[in-house]
Amino acid sequence: MSKCRLYIISPPRIELDSFAKTLQQTLDAGDVASFQLRLKSDDTTPLSDDDILRACEKLIPITQKYDVAFLLNDRPDLAIQTQADGCHIGQNDMPCKEARQLLGNNKIVGVTCHNSRHLAMLAGEDDADYVAFGAFFNTITKQTSSQCEPEILSWWQEVATLPCVAIGGITTQNASVLITAGADFLAVSNGIWGHDRGPAQAVKEFNALFEKAK
Repeated sequence: MSKCRLYIISPPRIELDSFAKTLQQTLDAGDVASFQLRLKSDDTTPLSDDDILRACEKLIPITQKYDVAFLLNDRPDLAIQTQADGCHIGQNDMPCKEARQLLGNNKIVGVTCHNSRHLAMLAGEDDADYVAFGAFFNTITKQTSSQCEPEILSWWQEVATLPCVAIGGITTQNASVLITAGADFLAVSNGIWGHDRGPAQAVKEFNALFEKAK
């Protein structure tokens, strides 16, 4: 099994110029595999296409500098208009098969599978590049309808070669059980941006956990 890596998800709301500086400092702190732009307005409705495209224009060059994959949440259509490396889709978004047809084989398509082995198998059949299981812990970032146990990560490693992402309330304090269980990536939002010593320190601490588990 390969070493677990970090998959950072943006805060739901950002001030673009200041966040761009913060993102650069965060990526400069240590290894990060991917960054997902997941922006929502105060009432959780999606932002306008213009706002998303503006954020992509500002942030993608930063992720490219650090060789970090840039993924758009929910919007494979906008991923085509930008230099994004792909998209992440939920069960209520465009079906994986359609997203793959839209984006082609050179872009990443990841799929939320909650706590469902069946959904994960379907995502694999539909040419997803990774499956995401969660939530494993309570999260303030997103309302969740499913609770996962780490065992599902171990099961996935036994039956599939597709990478799996663990998501939901992950912090440097509770991550070790997911790394041990077999997560290929840890998707973290508030555990990065809300870290009491700052996001750069969070990246350093996550990477120390990954090294320790090798």
